[in-house]
Amino acid sequence: MKKLIFGLLIFLFSITLSAQQYFGTPQADGKQCLVLMNPTANNLKTIFYLIDNNILSLPEDFNLVGFYHTAQWYDFNQSAVLISQSGRKNVFLQACSDMPGSSLFAENPCSDDFRWVFEGSEGVIFFGGPDIPPAIYGEKTSLLTEISDYHRHTFEASFLFHLLGGYQDENYVALMEQKPGYVILGICLGMQTLNVATGGTLVQDIPTEIYNQKTAEQVLTADNDARHRNYNNNLGTDDEEIWGQFHRINCLLPERLQPFLTGSDNNPVVLSSHHQAAGRIGKGLLVAATSMDGKIVEALVHEKYPNVIGFQFHPEPSFLYQPDNKIHLLPNQPAKDSFIDLFGGAKGEVFNRNVWKWIGQIYR
Repeated sequence: MKKLIFGLLIFLFSITLSAQQYFGTPQADGKQCLVLMNPTANNLKTIFYLIDNNILSLPEDFNLVGFYHTAQWYDFNQSAVLISQSGRKNVFLQACSDMPGSSLFAENPCSDDFRWVFEGSEGVIFFGGPDIPPAIYGEKTSLLTEISDYHRHTFEASFLFHLLGGYQDENYVALMEQKPGYVILGICLGMQTLNVATGGTLVQDIPTEIYNQKTAEQVLTADNDARHRNYNNNLGTDDEEIWGQFHRINCLLPERLQPFLTGSDNNPVVLSSHHQAAGRIGKGLLVAATSMDGKIVEALVHEKYPNVIGFQFHPEPSFLYQPDNKIHLLPNQPAKDSFIDLFGGAKGEVFNRNVWKWIGQIYR
């Protein structure tokens, strides 16, 4: 009975906590703020790890605010419980319950929320996730596209359009005009949303559309740098194998990527897990890096706003920075090496660390 009562109290407390609003309240005054989109417990744990291990170094008076839509599939009460249990007093959640409707790329019921969040923060991170509904970028849905969180995609795409504008409305005045130095980091899905929100499109399946590959086995026999997801997982022979693929990238605009290339090889190793990619490039965006064969966009920057960048790969997983965390690379073979063992220093580690160092330096 005591466990039941305790569990009920935690549940009720989490509901109250998750409903708290940060922007537009006194707690927001005078504080720098970094916004985290889709603040699941896992995404919060990732950022907490980066901060606690001085990989992402932020000022002591810095606040983190998770921003999400109440129609998303995830139960953000789990995030509220995590925040409470962590004892952190500088992490908040902000929910939007208005629906953007069909006017994603115009003024809509969410616009006021977008303005409040932008005006009260210095930057935002868009994390990875599932496939974007092609209807958002005006195309039919491939049988290989899997849509699992429709409202997250419409919410995040609309927010990014409000921030940056796009081809959908050439006369729209982007919020970024007010603060051109505002930081936007898009990771994997985040980069794809960045492209779609500004009027670009996506390749819906890399193996079939780009490389004319029809089976997982064909992908696995291809060059390592031309594989963007671990298709061994499709075979189902080893559930312990890593979910991503390590490969090199080719930096086309080293002057724009200089903060990340400092101390790094020009072709650093990164971690990818995606089967879609940027197609037609959105308004104001420049291709800053590609796959080694030049067929897949790996980084986008904005031609006007210097702190807007999207990476198709994942620089955030904690195991990239843990020398003792041995990675299960091949099916049914023991985990022998960590990422640092394989690609430490200039090979890949420095480049990934520099992503978070860059954000920390901007805010300091």
